[in-house]
Amino acid sequence: MRDPRHDILFEPIAIGPVTAPNRFYQVPHCNGMGRTFPNAMIAMRETKAEGGWGIVATEQCDFHVTSDILPYTETNLFDEGDELYLGRMVEGVHRHGSLASIELAHSGQDSGNLYSREVPIGPAHRPVSASRHPIQARAMDRADIADYRRWHRRAALRSRDMGFDMVVVYAGHNNTVPGQFFYKRHNDRSDEYGGSLENRLRLLRALIEDTKDAVGDTMAVVVRMAVDELMGPDGLEWQNEGREAIEMLAELPDLWDLTIGNWANDSQTSRFAAEGYQEDYVSFVKKVTSKPVAIVGRYTSPDAMVSAIRRGVTDLIGAARPSIADPFLPNKIAEGRSDDIRECIGCNICAAWNNLSAPSRCTQNPTFGEEWRKGWHPERVAPAAAQSHILIVGAGPAGLEAARTAGLAGYRVTLAEASDSLGGRVSREARLPGLSEWARVRDYRTGQIAQMANVDVFQASRLDAAHILEMGAEHVALATGSTWRRDGMGLTLRSPVPVTTGSRPLTPDDIMAGQRTPDGPVVIFDDDGYYMASVLAELMAAEGRETWLATPATVIAPWTEYTLEQQAIEERLATHGVTMLVRHTLLSFGDGEAVFRDGLARRDRRIACAGVISVTARLPEDDLWLALNGSAELEKAGIRSLKRIGDCFGPGLIAAAVYQGHRYVRELDAPIDPDGVPFRRERQVIEAS
Repeated sequence: MRDPRHDILFEPIAIGPVTAPNRFYQVPHCNGMGRTFPNAMIAMRETKAEGGWGIVATEQCDFHVTSDILPYTETNLFDEGDELYLGRMVEGVHRHGSLASIELAHSGQDSGNLYSREVPIGPAHRPVSASRHPIQARAMDRADIADYRRWHRRAALRSRDMGFDMVVVYAGHNNTVPGQFFYKRHNDRSDEYGGSLENRLRLLRALIEDTKDAVGDTMAVVVRMAVDELMGPDGLEWQNEGREAIEMLAELPDLWDLTIGNWANDSQTSRFAAEGYQEDYVSFVKKVTSKPVAIVGRYTSPDAMVSAIRRGVTDLIGAARPSIADPFLPNKIAEGRSDDIRECIGCNICAAWNNLSAPSRCTQNPTFGEEWRKGWHPERVAPAAAQSHILIVGAGPAGLEAARTAGLAGYRVTLAEASDSLGGRVSREARLPGLSEWARVRDYRTGQIAQMANVDVFQASRLDAAHILEMGAEHVALATGSTWRRDGMGLTLRSPVPVTTGSRPLTPDDIMAGQRTPDGPVVIFDDDGYYMASVLAELMAAEGRETWLATPATVIAPWTEYTLEQQAIEERLATHGVTMLVRHTLLSFGDGEAVFRDGLARRDRRIACAGVISVTARLPEDDLWLALNGSAELEKAGIRSLKRIGDCFGPGLIAAAVYQGHRYVRELDAPIDPDGVPFRRERQVIEAS
């Protein structure tokens, strides 16, 4: 049933001594599991192979104790103790006919070595760049370089012995030793490893040759390398040294895995970059090498994938985030089910949780990271134990996911939405600047529900408590969402902001509903710290308003540092002429001005404005819960369970709402002990005393 136009995606391709079964390459990607939560990592990777990814790679695998990147939870290959879980990953990937790849990494001057306490190493004497800790890397001498090559070769041989099919020599993302030697701004050496481009590539060339010599007849040797840093002349540019470097090394590896540096550039959110955005930087590579090429670019459309291959841009479609959002993306294309792909929305919640040193999650895929921990499969749900009727009130992200999952399990489902459109907050927010792809959260679920005869959807159907009691449902899930606070209370302020009579701050809900402040300057007070305030500031500025964005935080949108967007957000706002104020806490509003406390200057600051938009915190819309919970009428109506899910239960991220909607159905017939742990735990082995 596959569309013949997509056949090229399923053609095998030789990569050195191995052959990939198709053109789908799950590139190395972090996941917050790694060595700390190895069972979760293994199951997650195996699920990708089951879903049809022809190559499944580890994340960065640090191969020596001088590359200790604690608190980040990537994989290690320090000693034999690491071979068990890495070998188990290989077994899981091979079980489904896919190739297993390992990315050998040494973070050099990005390694704080907080656990190992070794002195970091790198091409030059430099402060460790991955943190603000007072730690400095020492410059590697010739003996250090010889040691480093030996460690790398040994790691490649151990990888071969564990059964890996491919090994990645990692010089991308500005965070590994060979890349740091390559980049001029990191390398001020005057020996044979510094100065000219040929000298700065000497170590990378040696690593490729060492690895080919060690394992090249049994494993494919991949080079993962950045060709541009999006820094202009201050950094690597593809038109100059990026291209020259590839030309110098063109025929050495078995596969080129291309990136742009740094990680924030390589994994830009959909707010700042479209699908395939890296093509402009990497399309030259196939013109200068005969070896296969892989690129990334958050591809989710099979037509875009085919186009990239047929235009000679790439041979393999590399993916991290799309493989997280839908591990079964390749199989769905193979089966002619492209409409069933759970497309990545480019929000970078996956990256955020890794940056928090916690197991990653996904807005679109609530099963990501739960494959082992909770036994959740992304495509299969246990059949309903009985033919029960579930009433879901509210068709936002939680309600839609609950309806989809319950329909998949075989329940009879009634989904009632008060408004005349589905999607709740997702639909409202997707109309804001840069967030249009977030509508995929709604569109995927409504598309799946439309195929289910056992799910009835009613729009413009506002239910009260009496209606719910009359519906005849055995189970009721309240997914009625939340509203933004108007009183200014948030992360910093724990009491309402005084407002002059007649003055009324607006909220994001007001703005998304079309309301505006009177003509004149508008001040946005952000005590939330994520994306909403900056998006509204962009909107107000685009409408021609003089816009101020003030926050008590030390940077604009501080939480977006985890989603890799913070710098891009500030740059975007600056281009729109938004005045940004940090360390400013709202004290009062009214009479044509907002009064702030300037925490740095330690004085009050008055800003003349026509209105204030308060972006602080949200409150659950739980009136139905309060009316029904504990009511004797529930039992009389035959309602066996009443639950709050999503923002109605606890306002949070869209990812959290989707997760709660999914979890509601998974646990409906298998309730969790409220006093127990609701998931399998990873256990540390305690040595005998």
